[in-house]
Amino acid sequence: MTVLSWALLVILLLSSAILILMVLLHKGKGGGLSSMFGGGMSSVASGSTVAEKNLTRITIAVGIIWFACIIAFGLIMRAMV
Repeated sequence: MTVLSWALLVILLLSSAILILMVLLHKGKGGGLSSMFGGGMSSVASGSTVAEKNLTRITIAVGIIWFACIIAFGLIMRAMV
């Protein structure tokens, strides 16, 4: 494995862990699994806050980085075979 593939692997592992944490930080919207664990009870403020919007934007950005790393790592591994 080359240095580039190792770097992509490290970025992939870090972005995976960050993406899991970001998804877990989101507020439940009611229904589904989030309400089963108590997320549906706190629907007092129905409006979206600035922090929630920023969390969504950061989650999308990390998801794009994760997806790009998956594609790039797959292409590098395919080229090595």
